[in-house]
Amino acid sequence: MPAHGAELIWTARDDEDFLAGRYSRRHEIRFDGGASLAGSSSPSVVRPPLSDPTAADPEEMFVASIASCHMLWFLDYARRAGVLVRAYRDAPFGEMAKNAEGRTAVVAVTLRPHVDCDADRARLEELHHKAHEACFIANSVTSDVRVEPVFEIART
Repeated sequence: MPAHGAELIWTARDDEDFLAGRYSRRHEIRFDGGASLAGSSSPSVVRPPLSDPTAADPEEMFVASIASCHMLWFLDYARRAGVLVRAYRDAPFGEMAKNAEGRTAVVAVTLRPHVDCDADRARLEELHHKAHEACFIANSVTSDVRVEPVFEIART
């Protein structure tokens, strides 16, 4: 089985008091293929300026990774089924709460995919179900992952 990794880079700044907790949480995340993005703690956990609201926080990346995995499987299953997909968008969100052990966790992730294609509702639901079952990330977490497709009436 393949392995996946990333590199995280954080450096203390001379004008910060690390031991007192007054240091920036902003860091760089580099991925295998060369992509790089700014990371930080969530501003809801560590207030700015010690966090960077413009950077991706771990909870956002967690939610995005589930949504991305689902989308990639959906597109593959749609292709295999001969369903032409013109566009796909999602606005996933994660719910933070105490889990069964009393720890703060992302307890639920809701995907709300909107797919522009010619398939009917039943076919789309089937494809989303197959994608959800196949998603490596959804299969790896204890969070409740919900898929709630958004349907529109087809234009004529």
